Amino acid sequence: MKLSHELFSRAKKIIPGGVNSPVRAFSSVKGDPIYITGGKGSKITDVDGNKYIDFCGSWGPLVLGHADPEVVQAVCKTAARGLTFGACCPLEVEFAELFCDLVPHVDMVRMVNSGTEAVMTAIRLARGFTGKNLIIKFDGCYHGHSDQLLVSAGSGLLTNSIASSKGVTDATISEVLTLPYNDIEKVTRVFKKYKNKIAAVIVEPVAGNMGLVPGDREFLASLRSLTRESGSCLIFDEVITGFRFHAGAYSQLIGINPDISTFGKIIGGGMPVGAVAAGREIMQQLAPLGDVYQAGTLSGNPIAAAAGIATLNTLRNSNPYPHMEWLATVFAEKVNAYAEEDNLPVHCRSYGGVFTVFFTARKPLHNMDDVKTCDTGKFAAFHAYMLERGYYFSPSQFELNFVSMAHTESEVAAAAEAVLEFFDIVRSE
Repeated sequence: MKLSHELFSRAKKIIPGGVNSPVRAFSSVKGDPIYITGGKGSKITDVDGNKYIDFCGSWGPLVLGHADPEVVQAVCKTAARGLTFGACCPLEVEFAELFCDLVPHVDMVRMVNSGTEAVMTAIRLARGFTGKNLIIKFDGCYHGHSDQLLVSAGSGLLTNSIASSKGVTDATISEVLTLPYNDIEKVTRVFKKYKNKIAAVIVEPVAGNMGLVPGDREFLASLRSLTRESGSCLIFDEVITGFRFHAGAYSQLIGINPDISTFGKIIGGGMPVGAVAAGREIMQQLAPLGDVYQAGTLSGNPIAAAAGIATLNTLRNSNPYPHMEWLATVFAEKVNAYAEEDNLPVHCRSYGGVFTVFFTARKPLHNMDDVKTCDTGKFAAFHAYMLERGYYFSPSQFELNFVSMAHTESEVAAAAEAVLEFFDIVRSE
């Protein structure tokens, strides 16, 4: 990986940490990043010519695989007519119509440029609609890097959250409460204390930034009841889950409709995009109809809209979801059977086409405290081993891995065998 090392050395001189997003630095797996020059289907190639089966998938957007022909064609055709106009374009209307057709519990959608922007808008919208200020979020759920959500739990249930980044002021987070995921008892106690002050509860219905930790349906249903009873908004952050498990929102699968939903990743087919969606009454609070302001030079640009339309149409027409779920299940079952037979402190959790290999004996995992029992040092060794054998996993114990429509049974089975080889090494140490 000589060229990757050289590029990283150059990058560190001119880019903070050598990367434009921290997890790419490989610091959590105690290595240096690889530099990717291209991808096709399930595979990526680095600058040194090494090829990998990719289970990171750009952190989720590439549900169709790399360089899907229809998405690439849509982007190239649109780009030839102009990249952006800062004005209305037909494709943004077509995208919105398609989106609302696939997510029928929403009436309107506003395109933005990232999941972070979508969540920022959703929080502002909830506060503007309810006239309240307090926000409840959950430890281990990631909602982008806006100041108000870069918070973690304080030392006591009813204490204010504490900033998880320097530069975030106490005043900014003073109206955000952080609670344990999947613990409805604690949420209920907070609602009793602050019932008339809570603008919204924001939650990942399937948490993806502490590894794969699904929200219990009872927990999510109780959030729906509590917010409805108190006149607060329930926000589902579906930046990861939207269109990941079926051609629509995850909320449709569990039959719980939030007031506001945020989307990103898949809906742009690999292009920068985000979206906030809700019923008409709430969405009409947004400018220019209402007094909740949101704007963006590149919001609804034709390139992102074209990529999104091509991706969503493919997902609707081809339905790759059973295939992806089956592959992830096969991987998890192979890993778990071997680990259980040898009583190894590791297990693989899968849902749909996503999975995480957790290096802990604790299971099932319900929240961030559970996940913190993972052996991150062992995960780092695992990641390095898999990379050396041509498998690119997300470089963090606390992230998801993704199966795409382009992955094959033989690729996934071979990856599982490589995991078992690593287990043999661990057992012999």
